[in-house]
Amino acid sequence: MASESSGGAGMPDRWERLWAPHRMAYLAGENRPKADNDVACPFCEILKMSDEKAFIVARGKEVYAVLNLYPYNAGHMLICSNRHVADLTELSDSERNEMQEFTSHAMKVLRKVSNCGGFNIGLNQGALSGAGIADHIHQHIVPRWFGDANFMPIIGQTKVLPKLLSQTRDELSAAW
Repeated sequence: MASESSGGAGMPDRWERLWAPHRMAYLAGENRPKADNDVACPFCEILKMSDEKAFIVARGKEVYAVLNLYPYNAGHMLICSNRHVADLTELSDSERNEMQEFTSHAMKVLRKVSNCGGFNIGLNQGALSGAGIADHIHQHIVPRWFGDANFMPIIGQTKVLPKLLSQTRDELSAAW
């Protein structure tokens, strides 16, 4: 058994901790469809909401840009198809083209609004690959800055987001 001085798990030690309990909602499955379909697809439901309520930055003919409710960094956007399909291979040519056009434009807007220095962009295809909502295709656009991977996420396992989602949505939408 660990003693207090050794800092064993669950034991008092010299480290202060920052808690981010809002992440537990995502980890527990909030807003994610279940196998028994007791929750509607959130990416389909978003389309029925106002842009402000849903944190939609922009709508296109076949896709839309929306802020991630559980962001890795400030400005973390998703480009979602309007149509409920799971896989990149199921998109039409025009849907794929518009998804890439929105991705490119989102990068320009994020650079202008937040002065980010780079991006992580990607698709998680299937639950096995880490897709939280595997049945509706969505591409992640995560802005990055030098030093954003500081001690907070590495040691504290906590992200510091400097703006509210509503403020971020308003700024990005205005610049779109």
